[in-house]
Amino acid sequence: MKYQVAIIGGGPAGYTAAEVAGKAGLSVVLFEKQSLGGVCLNEGCIPTKTLLYSAKTYDGARHASKYAVNVPEVSFDLPKIIARKQKVVRKLVLGVKGKLTAHGVNIVTGAATIIDKNHVQCGEETYECENLLLCTGSETFVPPIPGVDTVPYWTHRDALDNKELPASLAIIGGGVIGMEFASFFNSLGVQVTVIEMLDEILGGMDKELSAMLRAEYAKRGIKFMLSTKVVSLAEADNSLIQVNYENADGSGSVVADKLLMSVGRRPVSKGFGLENLNLAKTERGNIIVGEQMQTSEKGVYACGDLTGFSLLAHTAVREAEVAVRSILGKNDAMSYRAIPGVVYTNPEIAGVGETEESLQKKNIAYRAVQLPMAYSGRFVAENEGVNGVCKVLLAEDDTVLGAHVLGNPASEIITLAGMAIELKLTAEEWKKIVFPHPTVGEIFKEVL
Repeated sequence: MKYQVAIIGGGPAGYTAAEVAGKAGLSVVLFEKQSLGGVCLNEGCIPTKTLLYSAKTYDGARHASKYAVNVPEVSFDLPKIIARKQKVVRKLVLGVKGKLTAHGVNIVTGAATIIDKNHVQCGEETYECENLLLCTGSETFVPPIPGVDTVPYWTHRDALDNKELPASLAIIGGGVIGMEFASFFNSLGVQVTVIEMLDEILGGMDKELSAMLRAEYAKRGIKFMLSTKVVSLAEADNSLIQVNYENADGSGSVVADKLLMSVGRRPVSKGFGLENLNLAKTERGNIIVGEQMQTSEKGVYACGDLTGFSLLAHTAVREAEVAVRSILGKNDAMSYRAIPGVVYTNPEIAGVGETEESLQKKNIAYRAVQLPMAYSGRFVAENEGVNGVCKVLLAEDDTVLGAHVLGNPASEIITLAGMAIELKLTAEEWKKIVFPHPTVGEIFKEVL
């Protein structure tokens, strides 16, 4: 069987590439060994946001009196929250499958193995292709902490399907995944402790805003242990888990009912014959690609987590679009100037472009302008007694370099800043754009 495009991996990069290629009239085969949608749709982005929205709704009901609304006897049903999450995932997976089928994509379920750049084997069948796209995604990284093999622990997948609340939860890792689960379980009344090796949570985000978010959650009862290294794990009495650590104050331990491992993810680079292509890689083992996502081997493209650049679904989607457009002979190139990052806590925190820390590291001159979110009338109307901040970073010529927002709905308005950065607008040019009133997004006009 011969195809113009063969794609390994059915996550955001893979299914986007398949849809774009199929819509353009190319013959496409897509290999996925588990479920269409990959980690993002099945056990990452979508299910976590579904759970977080339930927690946010519960928070809203508990604090409804701030808006002169009385909601007596507020409660939640965790098994039903989990069931709704599964329903949402099933619906979206079927939607992805329907779109691919409509565009003539041949979906093959099974583990694919690369024979060479023009041949892929799956089961007993060998498929020939003119172009090969590698979209294999990433997997949870579990560090080799002494004792890790002797204690039960959750990965994000286990936490998503848990139907009984623990009394206490220790989370190793204060990154995006760790903080989102900390937010969810804290809202539902679990005593949460976050242990982070760095000196601040959310390493890639603006440090000032990350500290403000941490302070907000500390008020809600989450205990944070920063600059703290986990040195070993052990089972304690009553089936509790003991996390032993070291920091500037010395040694100590945290005991909790459950342990969530959330130290990060790593690209999937084994198990599908990648070694048979002999592609150029970085020192860290990530595949090197050009602006059109092409590898060192002609006709072979890598998109998404496999490049190691940005383990984010929306980055992978754009990379897939660029790769297929390159195959079609269209002029396009991948830009990483304005990749937004969002943490869906409550409140949300989002950033795009440069941070103050990254600009300082690069010795790039800039000035930061910022305002409380209370300068937005819509924000005040919808966020009674809640603080937030909008920060914009400008170059010496007033070109927008970065923007960072703490406060709902940061995830929705950060795209406005991303567009300004991608288009290289100056503050004056950005201010000329008419924003609807009242909207939270108007904060960007206020701050400039």
